Amino acid sequence: LPMAFRDVNARRHIGLQQLSALASTGRTFLGPMKSHKFIVDEITSQSTLICSAVRLLESLDLTSAVGQLLNETIQAQNKEFKTGMSTLLFLVGAWSSAVVECLQQNIPVPAIVSVMSEGLNSCCERVQCLQIPIHNVKKELCSSRVRPKAFESKSGQAGCDALTNPWDLLCFQRDISAAEVIQINSCSHQGDDCNFNKLLVSPLAGFGSVASVVKAAGDKSSSALSGSGVTASSCVTRKLTHSRHFSTLGKGRSASQQGNFQGHLSGPSADVCGCCALGHLAVALSHGNQTSVKLLQSIAAHQRERAECSGNSQINIAEIVTCCVLGLPESYSCVSPGFVTLVSPEQATVIKHFADKRLRVLLMDGDLTEGYRHLGFNRPPNVRTILERPNPQGGRAGDAWLTRMSDILMSFEVNLVLVKGNVCKNFMERCMASRILVIGCVARDVLCAFGAATGAQAVTYLSQLNASSVGNGAWAELWKSSDGRAVDLGELLPARISAGGIPLLTAVLTTALPSKAQLLEDQFWTLLYRLHHALKDGKVFPGGGAVELLCLSYIQALAEQPGRPGNDRVGRELPSPWLAEYKPIVLQALASGWRRYLCVLLWNTARASSELEAGASVDHHLQKAAACGSPSAYILEEFRRGGVLRSGSEPFPEHVTDLKVCDNVAAKTEAWRRALDLVLLVLQTDAEIITGTRRNQILNSPVSSEFMFL
Repeated sequence: LPMAFRDVNARRHIGLQQLSALASTGRTFLGPMKSHKFIVDEITSQSTLICSAVRLLESLDLTSAVGQLLNETIQAQNKEFKTGMSTLLFLVGAWSSAVVECLQQNIPVPAIVSVMSEGLNSCCERVQCLQIPIHNVKKELCSSRVRPKAFESKSGQAGCDALTNPWDLLCFQRDISAAEVIQINSCSHQGDDCNFNKLLVSPLAGFGSVASVVKAAGDKSSSALSGSGVTASSCVTRKLTHSRHFSTLGKGRSASQQGNFQGHLSGPSADVCGCCALGHLAVALSHGNQTSVKLLQSIAAHQRERAECSGNSQINIAEIVTCCVLGLPESYSCVSPGFVTLVSPEQATVIKHFADKRLRVLLMDGDLTEGYRHLGFNRPPNVRTILERPNPQGGRAGDAWLTRMSDILMSFEVNLVLVKGNVCKNFMERCMASRILVIGCVARDVLCAFGAATGAQAVTYLSQLNASSVGNGAWAELWKSSDGRAVDLGELLPARISAGGIPLLTAVLTTALPSKAQLLEDQFWTLLYRLHHALKDGKVFPGGGAVELLCLSYIQALAEQPGRPGNDRVGRELPSPWLAEYKPIVLQALASGWRRYLCVLLWNTARASSELEAGASVDHHLQKAAACGSPSAYILEEFRRGGVLRSGSEPFPEHVTDLKVCDNVAAKTEAWRRALDLVLLVLQTDAEIITGTRRNQILNSPVSSEFMFL
């Protein structure tokens, strides 16, 4: 094969420049005030609204090797954490530019690699002092409030774990005065504690029931709990909506949207003033994502009710799915028990026939097509079968197979078929004619949930079907919105499929803009995984640039010291003169990545009118941290006072709030490591070899002089 060779280090490092250029496309994704981007398909002319690094790179034509490496790195971060991709993408660009500047100063590549690696390792160790244990999150995030003594047990400790207390789930939504809290708590000890706790967290009980308990305790007209939330005279807050650090979670819905209807878990919008740890943690991790916080409240309440005071504070992600419904306002988004999916009008007709009828359900772990073959439980990647064999006899292909499979379903009286993979279109039409509902592309977790609830056992082929494989007790109906009306939006309609005792919950995301559906789904899963990882790690970082500010301060201090960063491995790999000469320059290059990060963060959050002003603000905080003597203590104190990188002239100074923002520990540090690893990997690449038949294309390109044909 013809091959071409290019020295990527000829006068400049081409790979690092490509990384920097690609990463610059996502700098507006950093921080809470993200600038959305439209991705337009030139073939179909359809557009999609994106606001994440993952969707951006998926939409770009990454034909270069560097672009593919960047995409793989972003996808790995997304697969493991579902968060931190924007930080990763930005730091890739910032550190690529910084390394190029080091190369222009003739600093050897081994010196850059060793000093930067050890510098980042030292940073990761240094920032551990900023970690906030989740059992202290209430103290850190709501430091200006005092928890009533009625919450304390005889031992002086909190009556329940802050993350598992059912009362916390109610406080997730509304702030209640101390007097009312004491009265409610005393009522709970007079009667059945468990029943009262169930009342507090039951998603179907309605918050109006809790209001009656409040009024019965004290009958204060100033403290009423209605469908739109609690009104407490002792809690008067004004909220700022323009920043990641301060957000209001929306006004209450109209009365017509507040009721609890069948198949719909509703509740008032979340309030940032709640005194519970879980509630504040979720809001702090949301970074201003209002809709997802309200959905997460319903999910947490429902799963907490099912746990029945078992003490399990983890969010079970396997029991949660999403469904995007187009044509409704975003205020109609809700959490619905069971499995909500979109079906065709023909399938909706079959569902209407199933009204008040228990269904026999079949689960298929594979494709429901004639040509499907079970290849050792692993389907070949990137392989699509166009035509397995011709049909010389003419007529419709697979008529015999369609008839045989239909007969099998009818012989076992199956009404509902849930298929993990694709479904043959002709077979689906034949099933609908026989009033058999077939749903394709169902997630494995959904199949497992229905299997546990109905007793069905998944099969790979219909020929394996027997009586013990069919489950019972499922039902199907058209999904209804929060005002009780069935949704008929034309091409696809939402339907709800459920079964007795099934733990499955569907977050129904509604929007009137089709291009925004993917964005809302991504935002929901991001918040859900942030909370999941925070509970799993048992700790969080203070957000808003706090950790990055400490890194910047620490690295700059290392650059001014004569010693080596990290351990002694750098000294063994590099001669001492190299360290003395190159270490300050390389560490400053590493620090420049944090500095650019903080400047863009301030600019994107409207705390600075330009990057120059943002840089001056960062320098000001660095000086104050150094004067304090302990940068970490200064940063934590600033965080407790309302957020790091605050200035005297806030964009909305008349608003006051105590809400703070947090970040995941493992996701953030792993994003740093992946970003630097990618930059250093590309840095150590010295050549690009292109194989294939692109000789003429390369010869006609503007950079043809850089290639040498082999």
